[in-house]
Amino acid sequence: MSDSPLDVLLLSGRFQVRGSCAYTLRLADRLPQCGIAAEIVCPDSQLVDPRKRAQICIREYPYLDKRIWGRLVLHSVLRDLKQNPCRLIHVQSRRLLRHGTWLAQQLECPYVLTMHDYLRPKEKLVIDRRWCRRIIAVSESVKTDLSARTGLPDSLMTVISSGVEVCLQSQLMPPLDPGHMPVIGTAGPLESMKGLPFFLSAAQQVLSDGREVEFLVAGAGPEEANLRRLARDLGIAHKVTFVPYLLDFTESLAAMDIFCLASLQQGLGTVMLEAMALGRPVIATGVGGVNSVVRDGQTGLIVPPSNSGELARRIRELLDDPLRARTIGSAARQMVEENFSAEKMVTRTADLYREVMAETAAAPQPVPAG
Repeated sequence: MSDSPLDVLLLSGRFQVRGSCAYTLRLADRLPQCGIAAEIVCPDSQLVDPRKRAQICIREYPYLDKRIWGRLVLHSVLRDLKQNPCRLIHVQSRRLLRHGTWLAQQLECPYVLTMHDYLRPKEKLVIDRRWCRRIIAVSESVKTDLSARTGLPDSLMTVISSGVEVCLQSQLMPPLDPGHMPVIGTAGPLESMKGLPFFLSAAQQVLSDGREVEFLVAGAGPEEANLRRLARDLGIAHKVTFVPYLLDFTESLAAMDIFCLASLQQGLGTVMLEAMALGRPVIATGVGGVNSVVRDGQTGLIVPPSNSGELARRIRELLDDPLRARTIGSAARQMVEENFSAEKMVTRTADLYREVMAETAAAPQPVPAG
């Protein structure tokens, strides 16, 4: 642990190139600007850009996320925290909730949990009501689902949307510029719930018109081999580029003219927000938290989930009307800057930390046995 007093411990899982991990890095990067000393504890941060690592405090505890070894490693974390205590633990996802709860109990320290997505069918969320002071939901949709599934009081839950960096307008190349071949892309973890087969099927339909376009799939995950096989089976492998080895999605998103989110379920859509912040028009399925971000025809286009035909139709709409695509992209960028900036997310989170710390300091202390 660092030698300076620690306000908040950000307890994270293994870093991957995905929105929930970017959330943790943005907190660690910007919290000091809000007067909050923070450090990340995680099992592995190899996929964090070395330049970012040099700017923030990260402590690795290998095997922390493993079922057998994790409990033993957790004792090492506890030992180090006793030497340099924190005032609050922020569990970055429910996958580390059990570890975060145990640390909070041992240290008699409050914790906060962030929920990025929905509970799986029959999944239980076990909360220690003594030490869990807040649950942050990244969208109203996630909060509503969590409330219905768990019966937890509204006073315990708050919505703080994930935030992204917004670059200067002058640094952006307009989408569908006539000087290059259009690129339609998607990005994120290659998992079954992301609906990527429907994206590839839509790509096949668009290419069947004889259009000169390229498709890009940025990200890695368990479905990568299946998706590559599907691209071959659809006869479009020569028009689809997979980019799995990334430290972040920025360059891939900047290379896209149109961003597609084909998810079957989505807590919010942080990578989609990153595309919008770059002025890219998005076409997204109207599921979960997406509906709180994308206004159809204004800040993006909405399609039903599992419908590659409709996705293909809306891709063609934008390809045939570059001016409209740029107008939608510009409106999306402005909306993200106003409502989903990293600065706003971190400021609201820092305010929540201070609120929890103040409540803890004001709480009656137990009287020692006589």
